Amino acid sequence: MTPIPATTLPSGEKLPVLGQGTWAMGEDRHARKAEVAALRLGLDLGLTVIDTAEMYADGGAEKVVAEAIAGRRDEVFLISKVLPEHAARRAATAACERSLKRLKTDRIDLYLLHWRETTPLEETLDAFLELRRAGKIRHFGVSNFDLDDMKELLRLAGGAAVAANEVMYNLNRRGIEFSLKRWCRRKGIPVIAYSPLDQGSLARSRELKRIADRLGVSAAQLALAWLARQPGVIAIPKAGDPAHLRENRAALDVRLSRATLASLDRAFPSPRGKRALETT
Repeated sequence: MTPIPATTLPSGEKLPVLGQGTWAMGEDRHARKAEVAALRLGLDLGLTVIDTAEMYADGGAEKVVAEAIAGRRDEVFLISKVLPEHAARRAATAACERSLKRLKTDRIDLYLLHWRETTPLEETLDAFLELRRAGKIRHFGVSNFDLDDMKELLRLAGGAAVAANEVMYNLNRRGIEFSLKRWCRRKGIPVIAYSPLDQGSLARSRELKRIADRLGVSAAQLALAWLARQPGVIAIPKAGDPAHLRENRAALDVRLSRATLASLDRAFPSPRGKRALETT
């Protein structure tokens, strides 16, 4: 099994380029045992970045994560997110405390603003900096921020410490490549790619399957391999069963030739101009 490549945070800390998402986990109590088992298998396979949020299942996903990482907390790089309605200084601090309680941990490794609404960035940033000083979070970042938002954040006192930007990015949705991704790369800010399989549509894509068949891999594996080869990108697919987890991990064994990359670019072209940031 190929070792998992790493991406480096601005702090110098290295993270595997493939992690685990938890969107929709915690919504069905009958699925909880399987969800916990899947996350734990992911840890066994080296997928130690786990991404969750207070919004997912209204905190239910964080509770699933807590069960999955019990006794293994130090193996995990744990990401959670605060909703924009909780982005004000006191509200963000209280939201973080609630997430810590649900996660049954004393710290969140990376705490993100889920998306931006009306709360001034200065307020959220102040809350994040205070939470970091208190040891309740180790790093802070943002999600669904476009280039102008990122530039504004970095102009604020303390904003240059932003550790990551989590955005939708996959073969179907390459809009960030026109400017945002290149800018983040220059600044040393990793991009965390959510919905790396475009909510399953890439796994079902006939065009992607045609290219994948030539390599003897699945369409999903090819989509993940395409992301994993890119410097400064971490993909966080959700997998709810052991077979999908093992399939995701095996995507890191896929080697993409120039000819294959050219085929992917023809089938899923990069944008030629600025596009609005795509979100779920």
